[in-house]
Amino acid sequence: MTVEARKIRLLMALRRNGVTDTRVLAAIERIPRELFVPHAFQDQAWEDTALPIDLGQTISQPLIVALMTQALEVNDRQKVLEVGTGSGYQAAILSRLCRRLYTIERLKPLLEEAEKRFQALRLHNITTRHGDGTRGWPSQAPFERILVTAAGGPDAPKDLTDQLAVGGVMVIPLGGDYREQRVVRYRRTETGLTREDLWPVRFVPLLSDPPAEPPSDLSGDPEPGTDPLAPSA
Repeated sequence: MTVEARKIRLLMALRRNGVTDTRVLAAIERIPRELFVPHAFQDQAWEDTALPIDLGQTISQPLIVALMTQALEVNDRQKVLEVGTGSGYQAAILSRLCRRLYTIERLKPLLEEAEKRFQALRLHNITTRHGDGTRGWPSQAPFERILVTAAGGPDAPKDLTDQLAVGGVMVIPLGGDYREQRVVRYRRTETGLTREDLWPVRFVPLLSDPPAEPPSDLSGDPEPGTDPLAPSA
C-alpha cells in the first residue's frame, strides 16, 4: 500500500471515530508523520497507533492527537501553549491551526530533534523552550489555548490555569493513576474555571523535576477496552 493510500485510510478512520473538524483533518494530512517516527517504524507511520521514540517516550496515536486538537477549539488568531513537545508531531499539527505556538519540553535531546523537524518543515510560528512545563511560560502569558500532552494529577497545575486567558480553553489528561486518566477540558470564564471530563487515555506523567532516568513507556492510546469517545462521567 502506498503512503497516500495509508494516509487516506487513516483520515477515513479518524472521521469514523468522531474527528469532524476539517481544519484538524487537513493539518494531519499535511504534516508528514513519517518525519517524526523512528526509522524502524516507518512502515507504521500512517497507522492509527502510538509508536516509541527516544528516551522511553512515544508519539501518540493519531486519533488521540486529532481528538485533543479538536477539543482545544483552536483558530488562526490565537496564541497557544503546548506542554510536552516530545517528537514535535502534536506541535506541528497545532502550528497549522494557530497564530503562534509556544512549546516546552523537559528532555533536551527530544527538544533538539523536534526543532530540527520544525526547521525542515519550515514551521516558523513555533517557539521552543527547554524547561519545566508545569510552570508554563509566564513571560508569554496569557494564552488563549493550552494543550498538555502528559498526565497531571487530579487537577491541572495552578501555574498553567493561571496563564489561561479569559475565554480560553485548556485540554489536559488528568488522573492520580494512569489506569484512571481522562482527558479534561477547562474553560476560563470571568468568574473562574469550568471543567468537562471527556474520554479515558493513558499518558506519561507530567513531571517537573530534572529527569534521572527514562520515564515509563506509556502512550497517548485510549485505555484498552474503552471507547475513546465515551461520554463524560
